[in-house]
Parts: sequence; structure tokens; C-alpha cells
Amino acid sequence: MTATVDWAPVLDADPLLQITQDLFATMIDDEPGYVSHWEGERPELEDARHTWVDVADEQIVRVVIGTGRETGEAITRALLRMAPGEEVTDEDFVDAVGEVANVVCGNVKSLVTHPGTLTIPVVADAPPPLGDGERLVDACLSWRGAPLTVSLWVLP
Repeated sequence: MTATVDWAPVLDADPLLQITQDLFATMIDDEPGYVSHWEGERPELEDARHTWVDVADEQIVRVVIGTGRETGEAITRALLRMAPGEEVTDEDFVDAVGEVANVVCGNVKSLVTHPGTLTIPVVADAPPPLGDGERLVDACLSWRGAPLTVSLWVLP
């Protein structure tokens, strides 16, 4: 018997905004108030990086986060409690932004009570393969004035 996933709890950008706000307030900024909806036209990400995590079961759900490399490095420094301007290695970058995607995906999974398991985060210079996937939500957020995208996909 296949369980039908109820997507209603995440079918607009507000749940992704709330999840991201909570994550950044507790793990990155140590206080709320730095994540909001992006105001104005959606910007292009400079030197874009993408990270994604799947909830794998009979239906694959993919959470994709996009940001510029510089913003990803700032997130890494904050999450790993590095000094401002400290060099961010590729390994640190992958660990930090991968963890952000992992936490967001885990929270999405809990909202929709999806029975699957989380995959290992993937971090890449290019967007993930989405094939004939259906985009359910695509939020453009602002963290400290820098763009951060969070989208939710259902893959065939």
C-alpha cells in the first residue's frame, strides 16, 4: 500500500521561510531577524552553488538550496564559528552548506510526514538533475541582504 503524501503544509513559500528563519536563528546567527522574503526582482546568483538532499522512498522529494559562493562562505564561517575573513576550504564549505540543506530537508520531511529516508547532501557548481520533476515551491529569500533560494521538487 502506497501512502499519499499531503503537500498542503508546504505548498507556498512561507513554510520554507519559517524553516530557514528558525535554522539560521539557532545555528548561524544566534538570533532571529536576518532571513526574510527577497524583495523585488529575483536576482541571479553570483558564482552560484547548489546543494540538495532527497527524501528517498516510493516518491523522491528533493530540497534544493542555491546561493552565491561568497554567501555560502559567510554561512560556513558563521556555522563553523570561524573568524571573519578566515579562508573557507572546499571541505568546510561542503560540510556547512550540506548541513543547512540537510536540516531544511529534514524539517520539510517532518511537515509532510513523508516516510522516506534522507540522502547525503550533494554540493555542486551546477543545479541538480531534476528531469521531469515537478517544482512544488520555489522561495527566494534574503539572508543579510544576500539572495538564498530554497525549492522543493517531487521527482518521478
